[in-house]
Amino acid sequence: MPEFDIRDKSNKPVGKISLPENVFGVKTKDGVIHGAIVNFLANQRQGTHATKTKGLVSGGGKKPWKQKHTGRARSGSSRSPLWRGGGTVFGPQPRDYSYALPKKARRLALRAALSGKLADGEIIVIDELAFEKPRTKEMISLLKGLELEGKSTLVVVPEHDEPVLLSARNIPGVSVRRVTDLNPYDVAVHARIVITKRAVEKLSEAAEK
Repeated sequence: MPEFDIRDKSNKPVGKISLPENVFGVKTKDGVIHGAIVNFLANQRQGTHATKTKGLVSGGGKKPWKQKHTGRARSGSSRSPLWRGGGTVFGPQPRDYSYALPKKARRLALRAALSGKLADGEIIVIDELAFEKPRTKEMISLLKGLELEGKSTLVVVPEHDEPVLLSARNIPGVSVRRVTDLNPYDVAVHARIVITKRAVEKLSEAAEK
């Protein structure tokens, strides 16, 4: 692929980098990305929803009235779904929504999502991102320098970086992900992606395995 500008915190070009074709030059159908996003969201669901069935609602042990000769319909429990305060029929019960997606499909979806962002001009590569200690002001200043203030932004770092993570967590619309945690949903849902030079290199190394 053609060389891509590497920028500093002031958005000034400080070098060039060749983005790997097998990560940022992938062309595929949107269905691959959609499938990976649906899988990611399904795996995030807790599935703890529950309603009480007839057997779970308290009370109802005594038959409301005798079976015959009352002129009314027969009834065995006041907790029948037909009664007010009764159980729920076919209501949601706790379940596991997660399912596995093939590793190849997962990787292809991520690379396709990154390729789409690059094609749309929504990726910025910076030389480095390092804070001595967590400071939200420094992260806001960085985003202002890159003309990303007020835009939903995904910051991609090579490995876990506590100061960077803490500096961004109170800024609405800004998320931080390390390369190993990157997924198609995060890439698609953010308007811009800021990725460090080292993170690009790690993505390239992972693609060669």
